[in-house]
Amino acid sequence: MKAVAMLILSLLILVLAGACVLAVRGVRADAQAEAEPLIVPEALFGPQSLEGVLCAQLLDGEITAGQYVRSMAGIAARDDERHPLAVPRYEE
Repeated sequence: MKAVAMLILSLLILVLAGACVLAVRGVRADAQAEAEPLIVPEALFGPQSLEGVLCAQLLDGEITAGQYVRSMAGIAARDDERHPLAVPRYEE
């Protein structure tokens, strides 16, 4: 009977030791993954609209403030033609 108890106890110790080894490996893998630099594509930081492109060009000195204002006015005029603003009337 003592031999069976010792066998079960030995198996339990081996299982627990194996679980500890797997847990330590997982923690080390997580720590190593956190230490690696995160690579983010530059496309995520680039302008996502025409207005954003114009703003970036203005800030980079590729266009002048006047060119920026004229371009934005053209965008506004085009937007007004495509999607005119309809203000609802308030009647009492």
